[in-house]
Amino acid sequence: MDKLTVSEINARGKRVFLRVDYNVPMEEKEGRMVITDETRIKETLPTLQLLIKQGARVILAAHLGRPKGQREPSMSLRPVAERLADMLGRPVAFVDDCIGDKVEKTASILREGDVLVLENIRYYAEEEANDPGFAEKLARVADLYVNDAFGAAHRAHASTEGVARVVAARGGHCAAGLLMERELKFLGDELESPARPFVVVLGGAKVSDKIGVIDKLLEKADAILIGGAMAYTFKLAMGAKVGKSLVEAHKVDVAKAALGKAKSRGVKFLLPTDNTVATPVNTGKLNKKGNPVFELQNPRTNVEPDIPDSEEGVDIGPATSLAYAAELRGARTVLWNGPMGIFEDPRFAAGTIAVAKAVVEATQGGAKSIIGGGDSVKALNQAGLGDQVTFMSTGGGASLEFLEGRVLPGVAALSAR
Repeated sequence: MDKLTVSEINARGKRVFLRVDYNVPMEEKEGRMVITDETRIKETLPTLQLLIKQGARVILAAHLGRPKGQREPSMSLRPVAERLADMLGRPVAFVDDCIGDKVEKTASILREGDVLVLENIRYYAEEEANDPGFAEKLARVADLYVNDAFGAAHRAHASTEGVARVVAARGGHCAAGLLMERELKFLGDELESPARPFVVVLGGAKVSDKIGVIDKLLEKADAILIGGAMAYTFKLAMGAKVGKSLVEAHKVDVAKAALGKAKSRGVKFLLPTDNTVATPVNTGKLNKKGNPVFELQNPRTNVEPDIPDSEEGVDIGPATSLAYAAELRGARTVLWNGPMGIFEDPRFAAGTIAVAKAVVEATQGGAKSIIGGGDSVKALNQAGLGDQVTFMSTGGGASLEFLEGRVLPGVAALSAR
């Protein structure tokens, strides 16, 4: 990696503007917002502890949810600041704004090793607009800039790109945090020349979300294993019937092109040979978007090439799970991004759990296993296997864009070594 890292700068006594990804899931319990998954906070602790040890004055900025430029109390970072204090075992200050006199006064009285969390930066619409004036206001409390928010690095926002530009223009350093450094190492350096066999597992809903990744990985992978709803678009491209399964009919040509490229390059491209299917039944209810709510009933295994017209594919089947596990068993490098089915429902989680266990088994056998963020991380943690793989990315969309080979604005803005 050719970017400056936090371990290479002298932060003693300096105000360090640390962009973190604290966009954590929360839910209301007994009248207050409670964090339901602390993974993203936990992953930033090494960077925070390093800066505290160096004697930096640390000022954390993050977004939470999509408040659309409004002060939405349910999206306040105050509960995050309170939980962070518990995790660090030391006081963490909080200010209910991210710019202005109150922020600047609080930042001015920080001592070496102190930590301050700013309020949700997306309370201002100027954040997502990457407004230069807003970036200047944020940067008033910054001597140095550190980005540890890989999950937000694909967005050119004020806190991910604008502040770095301001600090750099003053001659200040802009460095990658330890988490950002690990993300770039595993998703970049480790996959540049992977140990072989290199096996890729891709799932999720849409081919359109991952076609760029598929195209890029077809140049490196030895095998690509497809699951999730995107498998049905590939099945459709091969002339199979997919019943009521979620498909992107307008992406059939794209799927055909990927299948053709895999064949020409000699890459194994495995699709499910059996599926768990269920019958969608209209409940008569509407969701928040006004769309009908369907209940999936009568789950069963379908071993036929076609899915019946009345059925929806909801998971890979047991035979496919065994075949994918066998392919993973011999891998030396594994990349997994996306679940095999609707894993949030225990009835349709068997395929995703089987892949998770196979990835762990490959890791125990010496393979490097890299989990590409999002639902794959959630599924591993849900199965209690999150600590048994080599690396889990904290990025969702950022991971995909980076794997496609795109330049991430939040990374490009960092200082070169």
